[in-house]
Amino acid sequence: QVQLVESGGGLVQPGGSLNISCAASGFIFSEAAMSWHRRFPGNQHEEREFVARISSSGHNTYYHRSVRGRFTIARDVAKQTVLLQMTNLVPEETAVYYCKAEGGDDWGQGTRVTVSP
Repeated sequence: QVQLVESGGGLVQPGGSLNISCAASGFIFSEAAMSWHRRFPGNQHEEREFVARISSSGHNTYYHRSVRGRFTIARDVAKQTVLLQMTNLVPEETAVYYCKAEGGDDWGQGTRVTVSP
């Protein structure tokens, strides 16, 4: 009964910023590290790329080198959500973004982010 619902995607201009969110349920959110991944367009068989991870406590974060310094992952235990704050976006980061609970194999539907003039 794990549920992961990503939201907040949309169209943003290069250099712009966007915040996306993942609402989680069906497991003990406070005990699970959470991560964001993305799948680029053009090939439905392409594997998701790791973007960022946050520990269960929220005290430790880890980022893919390409987004470090521009993206921030955070979590709200009370709301059982994980947030990805993205800044200085480039067109190559157009993708569907997904969240995942560490140790689980479930994915939500994702939220689409399009970076274009």
